[in-house]
Amino acid sequence: MLDDLDRKPWERGHRFVRYADDLRVFVRSERAAQRVFESVCGVIERRLKLKVNREKSSIRHAAQATLLGFGFLLTGPQVTIQVAPKAVKRLKDQLRILTGRSWSVSMDYRIGRLNRFTTGWMAYFWLADAERTFASLDGWLRRRLRQVRWKEWKTTAAKWHNLRIRGIPERQARKWAGSSKGYWRVSGSKILQVSLPNSYWDRLGLKTLSQTWQRLNRTA
Repeated sequence: MLDDLDRKPWERGHRFVRYADDLRVFVRSERAAQRVFESVCGVIERRLKLKVNREKSSIRHAAQATLLGFGFLLTGPQVTIQVAPKAVKRLKDQLRILTGRSWSVSMDYRIGRLNRFTTGWMAYFWLADAERTFASLDGWLRRRLRQVRWKEWKTTAAKWHNLRIRGIPERQARKWAGSSKGYWRVSGSKILQVSLPNSYWDRLGLKTLSQTWQRLNRTA
């Protein structure tokens, strides 16, 4: 039904992309954008007899526009594909569920679920040139897992024992084992980063976003 709509910007020589009813038209100036906006709305409302959602429709800079979870970063003449902030937020919301402390499952099962989710997510977003974003999310995810592990150790004696067998000196192990700090604060401490380093999660089979992104880009 929207094929007629596609012909309008096509005939005018505009660069545009449409997915279902989600349309982006790229022009050089705000004035041209206003003109195209009114023209496109006219086609939709008068010719096709459909209603334009004016609240969701807008004119904005290309760097602020998103499409299907992707955004664009403009650095001089170079344009790179990014993950839209809303897509990152939805990702973190789902990861919070999978790394919830109240979810009583084994770490192996939890990591398996995480791997399935992050692999599928990255298979969609692998085109994004956002390695720094992925690395930051990986650090946040591992911290979430550290607080889960810290809670699993439960008692002061268990915390002390697990810190000691991971090379933490006696005095520091005793101090942190008896700490009243919350799970999140402890998970970001140097002690737990040393006790449960990145290599620890690698051995447990955790597939990070960065690793998956690199693998998909190598095989593309």
